[in-house]
Amino acid sequence: MQEIQLKDLYDGFRDAKTIKAYKKIIDEDAKKLDRTINIMEVCGGHTHTIMKYGIPQLLPSNIKFIHGPGCPVCIMPKERIDHAYILSMQKDVILVTLGDMIKVPGSKGSLQDARSKGADVRFVYSPMDCIKIADENPNKKIIFFAIGFETTTPMTAALLNTVIKQNIKNILFHINHVTVPEVMSELIDSRDEHVDSYNHNIDAFLGPSHVSVISGSKIYEKFPKEYNTPVVVAGFEPVDVMQSISMIVKQFIENRCELEIEYKRLVSYDGNIKAQELINNYFEKISLFKWRGLGNIKDSGLKLKKDYEDYDAEVIYKDILPIEEIEDHKLCICSDILRGMASPTDCTIFGTACKPNKPVGSCMVSSEGACAAYYKYGNLL
Repeated sequence: MQEIQLKDLYDGFRDAKTIKAYKKIIDEDAKKLDRTINIMEVCGGHTHTIMKYGIPQLLPSNIKFIHGPGCPVCIMPKERIDHAYILSMQKDVILVTLGDMIKVPGSKGSLQDARSKGADVRFVYSPMDCIKIADENPNKKIIFFAIGFETTTPMTAALLNTVIKQNIKNILFHINHVTVPEVMSELIDSRDEHVDSYNHNIDAFLGPSHVSVISGSKIYEKFPKEYNTPVVVAGFEPVDVMQSISMIVKQFIENRCELEIEYKRLVSYDGNIKAQELINNYFEKISLFKWRGLGNIKDSGLKLKKDYEDYDAEVIYKDILPIEEIEDHKLCICSDILRGMASPTDCTIFGTACKPNKPVGSCMVSSEGACAAYYKYGNLL
């Protein structure tokens, strides 16, 4: 028996003939649409697939993409980046976080800048690496700067669970986990006091893949029911995206508005119940969480429950962590891009003053940001 290679698992989802077949189906169905439909992909992974494989060029003119919030790095506000920077500069502190955070600029600089000034900042692939770091540095405080949507929250909860069970005293947490449904609602009917009201252009959503593996598709039920906006949970490969677009178009021509799952090989309606239970054991909703470019969004962030404040770096270091709000660069239009009101190429500093190696706005700082995708795949390199 021939050994299965990794590429064997995804080659079929990148098959050119299948993509072209879906293009033909979409072209025929799109002729029956009575207006243009705007589809927002919430996840930056979808944005990169869409750009990398030239999917906009495959679609008829009455099907458009709107690029949404993208990734948790893109939406991390300067205030919280400053928290990470300040904590990293404290004596006998090792700040640990995921690698995408290294270049994100706050008002004081990035974590890369902090390292150049002598801070002990370490980037890991797994939060559980904090256990080894703490064991090797018993006289230092290890602060895990936790970021991510529902996808990575269980890993932070698993780390905290291990810390408690093993009675590890030198690991603390700065929690920056956010949840997707609340920002989707915000994108449709924002009334945040820090963001002017706007008329959204969203007709349908491509639901995030990995978020849905954890939370299940059930978290999107309200969008077809309350907002008359269909959601199709899509996988990351180009065939997934094309099939999901086809499913959305068919809903419009059949006068349906439903929640559907294209990514059935991994996503279920209920999701990963054990992961959800682990999250619920340690976290609760925070009343407001500021999203970079979007403002304060109600119930969209998580924090440690009061029972676990002894592990909460925001509580322990509250006297040195600023709470004042910080404005973004005046020329940056990431707020409009994140809301689907503008394209990266509408920005006057895109590809000039703002590049991946020197990002100004949030959409360029992460590899999953819309601006980074346009820069990488838009013939600007």
